[in-house]
Amino acid sequence: MATARKSAAKKAAKKVPAARRKAVKVSATTSVPRKPAKKASRKAAPRGPVAKPGPVKRTAGRLSREAMRLAGIGSDAVARATGKAWDQWLGILDKAGASAMPHKAIAKLLAEKYAVPPWWSQMITVGYEQARGMREAYQKADGYSASASRTMAAGIERLYGAWADPALRSLWLGAAPVAVTRSKDGRSMNMAWKAGDSRVEVSFTPQGAGKSKVTVQHDRLADRDAVAEKKGFWAGALGRLKQLLEKAA
Repeated sequence: MATARKSAAKKAAKKVPAARRKAVKVSATTSVPRKPAKKASRKAAPRGPVAKPGPVKRTAGRLSREAMRLAGIGSDAVARATGKAWDQWLGILDKAGASAMPHKAIAKLLAEKYAVPPWWSQMITVGYEQARGMREAYQKADGYSASASRTMAAGIERLYGAWADPALRSLWLGAAPVAVTRSKDGRSMNMAWKAGDSRVEVSFTPQGAGKSKVTVQHDRLADRDAVAEKKGFWAGALGRLKQLLEKAA
């Protein structure tokens, strides 16, 4: 009887570790099921194409003063001289059928019907022809044109003097083949480019306390290559002039 009880106890002792091992195996490999998290309620997005933001609109007046520059002249300058900005002149000439007219006829229309001064009649005609694809960007009635400008920390009198005095002019312009043909003290200057038949027009504009601006326009150039060459030449010359005047200040 005692032997039987010992045998039963041994069998029971052997079963316990096996049960524990089984429980450990189950706990290591079996995941406890979890309740699904509640999803936040969302409204259904409307179907159909999403509207994209449109381009920023600009008024014709703003464009004419910020971006429009024809025949080398800004819209503000045209408005001051003629009473109308570029966008207005383009509209007037379109209605008059100028796109089918030769250059001389457009200039004559501006002079006779709208009392535009001769030089401005030519410039507005050139600008119109450029805007309507009747003429290249740098092309004028008598050839091509290159321009350059620079604002300097110098008064208008000092700036003009650096052009008018041959000795001072040679310091920054070197031996450039120019000859002054006409000048208005402190306002403008016309020069002949002796190496060829081109002409140079220079204007001087006050820019506030101790500052002034010079603008150079080189006309009657032969082609676009000459335009690029003269633009580079005048940009370099004005850079030297700026350095000379501001260093001496």
